[in-house]
Amino acid sequence: MSPQLNEAQINLSSVTETRKSDHIKIVLQEDVGSKGVTTGFERFFLEHTALPEIDLDEVDLSLQLWGRKLQAPLLISSMTGGTQQAHTINLNLAEAAQALGIAMGVGSQRAGIEQPNLGQTYKIRQVAPDILLFANLGAVQLNYGYGLEQARRAVEMIEADALILHLNPLQEAVQAEGDRNWKGLYQKIETLATQLEVPVIAKEVGNGISGSVARRLADCGIAAIDIAGAGGTSWSEVEAYRQNEPRRRKIAHCFAGWGIPTALSLMEVRQEVGELPIFASGGIRSGLDAAKAIVLGATLVGSAAPLLEAATYQSQAVYEKFAILLEELKIAAFCTGSSTLNELQQTCLRRADTWEIITPKYR
Repeated sequence: MSPQLNEAQINLSSVTETRKSDHIKIVLQEDVGSKGVTTGFERFFLEHTALPEIDLDEVDLSLQLWGRKLQAPLLISSMTGGTQQAHTINLNLAEAAQALGIAMGVGSQRAGIEQPNLGQTYKIRQVAPDILLFANLGAVQLNYGYGLEQARRAVEMIEADALILHLNPLQEAVQAEGDRNWKGLYQKIETLATQLEVPVIAKEVGNGISGSVARRLADCGIAAIDIAGAGGTSWSEVEAYRQNEPRRRKIAHCFAGWGIPTALSLMEVRQEVGELPIFASGGIRSGLDAAKAIVLGATLVGSAAPLLEAATYQSQAVYEKFAILLEELKIAAFCTGSSTLNELQQTCLRRADTWEIITPKYR
């Protein structure tokens, strides 16, 4: 039986639940894309193969990761949880992931840890028994009483295959109720990563990860890195819309263009920690973006915000959106003469301005 919550814990949980609802509404209703920064994928083009000598219908982009088979190197990135609306969204996302044979992560499970009755809003195994599924906690919570016990609870809550520790220092800095103490986290991450029974993934939320940070995370025992670069949703913009105080809102808006572009982050992290699986997310809008990310070294390619509106309606709407991205990815592979994921990873990528061949330098 879960321990009873005291009044302070109930109030904190209520704030967390309200914040989750605010995030969904703002992402759906406001322009929260990064300002003045792009993903960087537009700087590259894949070399076209005029005679591919393969059958498009036989292109196979499947892979194995952590004991699960995926039909394509795609990930429905972490979005939400902790509210009843979020439960509907997660179920719709999971049904689509199951049908497509791709991976999925849930949003931060802090609400479910603090208020056990909200745990069910994250549970999706009943509709997605076979997918590669990622649990999710904020890394900064390791400085606020969280540890191995809470990580295990998050994994067990949804029967996850791995745990995401998300890194969101900018979001916390501009959030009214943000957690500001980020001291000593490398050591705590290492303790967790070496003791937890499932792989631990370090993930940014939209500002990118540098090569040097990736190296330190790898040395801590992190099993994979999701770069989540700049060029997609800006969480400082999301938080700006939650601010009631004009001064704080202005500060949050100031960072709408902050971060490492997704393509640049991917190249630097791949160069630095090529031994780890790297997930590319942050502004992925098409299968062509996904193909470029794979050639630059991504193991999985994630998308989140473009799926949110569809997920509020039905799983079929999510399925259609991701099916389009998958078909675009397959056509990109076909038009480079690649019939497998491994062949696509070896194809030629060039700089759009100089025509310089970029790969395999960054693999």
